[in-house]
Amino acid sequence: MAENSDAPLKLSVIGCGYLGAVHAASMAELGHEVVGIEVDVAKAESLAAGRVPFFEPGFEELLRRSLDSGRLSFASDMADARGAAVHFVCVGTPQRRGEYAADLTYVEAATASLIEVLGPGELVVGKSTVPVGTAARLAEQVAARVPGAALAWNPEFLREGFAVADTLHPDRLVYGVPSLSGADTAVDAEKVLDTVYARIVADGTPKVVTDYATAEMVKTAANSFLATKISFINAMAELCEATGADVKQLADAIGHDDRIGRKFLNAGLGFGGGCLPKDIRAFMARAGELGADQALTFLREVDNINMRRRIRMVELARQVCDDSLLGKRIAVLGAAFKPDSDDIRDSPALNVAAQLQLQGANVRVTDPQALPNVRRHWSQLDCVDTPEEAAEGADAVLLLTEWKQYRELDPGSFGKVVRTRRVLDGRNALDREAWESAGWTYRALGRRNV
Repeated sequence: MAENSDAPLKLSVIGCGYLGAVHAASMAELGHEVVGIEVDVAKAESLAAGRVPFFEPGFEELLRRSLDSGRLSFASDMADARGAAVHFVCVGTPQRRGEYAADLTYVEAATASLIEVLGPGELVVGKSTVPVGTAARLAEQVAARVPGAALAWNPEFLREGFAVADTLHPDRLVYGVPSLSGADTAVDAEKVLDTVYARIVADGTPKVVTDYATAEMVKTAANSFLATKISFINAMAELCEATGADVKQLADAIGHDDRIGRKFLNAGLGFGGGCLPKDIRAFMARAGELGADQALTFLREVDNINMRRRIRMVELARQVCDDSLLGKRIAVLGAAFKPDSDDIRDSPALNVAAQLQLQGANVRVTDPQALPNVRRHWSQLDCVDTPEEAAEGADAVLLLTEWKQYRELDPGSFGKVVRTRRVLDGRNALDREAWESAGWTYRALGRRNV
């Protein structure tokens, strides 16, 4: 490795899905020579041509800039990773079918393939979210097969919609290194990672250097905390509906306490996506395997509260439609699990839309970015391109993903296309006073019914 601590390195990124593609382009932006390894040949070729297979603000520009610099390339053969000083493993860890536990098939396969081209003195860096204990096991495999090579764990903390900024300007860096994990290695993993992230470290970004187990737990612990906070305010929304209180005002009031804070206290449909749901379930499963399942039993109720919000939204839609969904036209604004993303994995919006349709409603779904994915995976739903098309002749409009363009709809002009001015704000994101002043009946989860 180069002696200069900020000298560019040759890096490989194994797995170029959402995490890997963003990480590869970002590392090239930091000045390193990067090869992204993606076994899906079509995806590798698409990325190499500057075509982005998913929506992420700012990423297409970053990808093209990195490709044009000559520092970024993509390949489908693991042999192209040979000779890199650092190899980032960025493959997915989905939930096992029919279980809570994480499926480590891709992580194990990527590591096994990488070992075949790994050289002494090189560092394997895991970024995938894995159950605690995985890094230690993989480190043993690396050390046994390639003496002189080492493994570190460097969890990612990307938020969809902010992935580029979160990679180039993270709020913290976490290194799980062998020297603090009982492993004897000639590779100084902290020094190598400081070289990779030299510009980020120079910015004064907080850094936590720890053992494998702690580094593995950071991501799942953070996601579990956020999920708990979201489900807490949604539990309060259930109580508000029972008592006539208003959950938004409640959240504003308790959010002024700096021990609590206002972020992630927006009651509504709850969380979805490819991370929080599967991560908290995998955390519970691993705790059970370790004999510490009682420590995380509260997460089961966090998960239950989250799923109940979807059921409650369907019930609320039925109530405002005169207690029957049969034959009613329902407009669903939003399909992605969150705004600024085209990710529909475990999307609360699509779950509600499908349930409404199963109960006899005529549902039309729209979304600024996610419709190609919806048409591919939810062909039973009727998709249209604009909110006006979705709302034409509608008996009720449901805001289920809080895209900016939906929050900024003019309720007066928008009301001209519907049959009945009823809006259900599934994210507590609309200006209630403006919509009610324009003649709409406004309902939202946990809000006082005026």
